[in-house]
Amino acid sequence: MDVVHKIALKYRTFVLLMKIHNSKWFYLVFLAIIWGSSFILIKKSLVGLSPLQLGALRIIISGLVLFLAGFNSIKDVKKKHWKWLVISGFLGTGIPAFLFAYAETEIDSAIASVLNSLVPLNTILIGFAVFKIASTRRQVLGVIIGFIGTAILIASGADLNPDQNYLYAGFVILSTIMYAFNVNIIKRYLQDIKPIAIAVGNFIPIIIPAFIMLLFTGFFTTASFESEDLKISLLYVTILSIFGTALAKVIFNKLVQISTPVFASSVTYLMPIVSLVWGLLDGERFNLIQGLATVIILIGVYLANRKRA
Repeated sequence: MDVVHKIALKYRTFVLLMKIHNSKWFYLVFLAIIWGSSFILIKKSLVGLSPLQLGALRIIISGLVLFLAGFNSIKDVKKKHWKWLVISGFLGTGIPAFLFAYAETEIDSAIASVLNSLVPLNTILIGFAVFKIASTRRQVLGVIIGFIGTAILIASGADLNPDQNYLYAGFVILSTIMYAFNVNIIKRYLQDIKPIAIAVGNFIPIIIPAFIMLLFTGFFTTASFESEDLKISLLYVTILSIFGTALAKVIFNKLVQISTPVFASSVTYLMPIVSLVWGLLDGERFNLIQGLATVIILIGVYLANRKRA
């Protein structure tokens, strides 16, 4: 009976591991589609909104949705976790929401997504230097190859769009550093908290500052709500907030918990594929070199997440 019990236990363990393995790839692809579409939604939202208004509205709408869906989930959060939830909130959502909005006033949505692919590289570097999270040589090699693909995409984009101010790309690069800190914080300090509780806790410290900032932009006094541009922009930012921020944040937190920081941040390798398709449909330029770079990025993802035999 002991032998049968051990076999049954091993089988259940195997089934559970396979479910987790399949789930993490499903979450990764699903997030890539959602977040890859976020960049074109930011671009469309900026037609009728300023970067400050867009960032603030994105935080406010997402926060309200999360509060309605899971505010009760934070009752089990311990006092020791709140410091990290606040830091995670600002680094993972609060500040980047404004940085990306400003970046896309000058650079294409697809280029912004490509630059966002620096997150895995920064995740490994920061995870090793600050959080003492070890990475294998294969992971490092995969990230480097992915970074090479990203560099090719950037160079090709610069050639196709010489009129764009690439200094604004610095806003995206700064965001990738913040995202890298955030994913390591979640893995190191918030591992035992439900994903919905992390998401709700993240928005508690940032939603009021976002509302105050929206007030100072004159949104409620000077904005003409009869403007068609504003109506369309509000529709886009609502879709962006519900799916690209609120829902995606919960899924991402879950992905970090069931995988590794490097695997979770690899979603930024797949996002450019989605964003480039949207950009092409919106009239942004795309060439064969960018297609080659996309393949290189996918090779990097495979190597970074391939298990040892």
